[in-house]
Amino acid sequence: MLRSLALLPALLGLLSTAQLATAQHRIATQGNGKLAVVEADGTISWEMPWGGIHDIHVLENGNLMVQQGQQKVVEIDRQTKQVVWTYDSQTQNAAGDSPVEVHAFQPLANGAVMIAESGRGRIIEVDRAGKLLKQIRLKLNSPHPHMDTRLARKLDDGSYLVCHEGDGFVRHYDETGKVIWEFEVPLQGRERRDGHGPESFGNKVFGAVRLKSGNYLIATGNGHSVLEVTPEKEIVWRLDQNDLPGITLAWVTTLEVLPNGHYVIGNCHAGEGNPQLVEIDPQTKQVIWKFEQFPNFGNNVSNSQVLDVTQGLR
Repeated sequence: MLRSLALLPALLGLLSTAQLATAQHRIATQGNGKLAVVEADGTISWEMPWGGIHDIHVLENGNLMVQQGQQKVVEIDRQTKQVVWTYDSQTQNAAGDSPVEVHAFQPLANGAVMIAESGRGRIIEVDRAGKLLKQIRLKLNSPHPHMDTRLARKLDDGSYLVCHEGDGFVRHYDETGKVIWEFEVPLQGRERRDGHGPESFGNKVFGAVRLKSGNYLIATGNGHSVLEVTPEKEIVWRLDQNDLPGITLAWVTTLEVLPNGHYVIGNCHAGEGNPQLVEIDPQTKQVIWKFEQFPNFGNNVSNSQVLDVTQGLR
């Protein structure tokens, strides 16, 4: 019995190695001045030159929806690598001459597109002709065109889940724009530190997901962590900067919940030697899969999307 117990760590290590070897994913991602699709074996099957982005969606027809510059949302035909649709928040449905930046958008089931406009402090929905279908105003403590929002999503019930980078808040709005829940990402008594890498610190929240339980999963940006928070605002689970052996979390960005309950977490600005994406089992915090291609994509992989599984809640 004692000998069996002594062998247990080694057996668990073998299991972890086997899982890392078999759990691979096909992804769409960006970095080093390009958009790309990377196959499960790590090869790049498609790529094209493109600037930095803060959101990415692969559409049912295979095309990519990304931002272009700071104001435009575009659809790119994967076959021709041409832009086939554009919405320009600077010039279309403009609300005055205020500066505007786009950091989040979402293709909707009805064919419309949701766009979060930082600077204008609103979420809009437009059809493919650019007609304004709906808008809601956002609550902002510290308005700023670069930091009003990061990721924002319209949920299945018609409500909106919005990450407010500058405020350090995640806010859940109903379909009319009323705040029905909000949570300030805590600093845990630490001082803010400038920068983008592991040495920085703050609560510039980037991404959030509503879980089936009703709890919220939050990627805290330069808080280097992922938090699960109840509707009563209690933190019931967390993944901190150095919880994963051999991995340092830096600017934690995208979150995807896979059908098996695993989390895929974006890890931006972490530096060479750290993965840009990591899949974990939240029950054990065991690393199941890593995407680490620093030579190809560099240190600024803020957004990726897993393509080879049915998407979890987003």
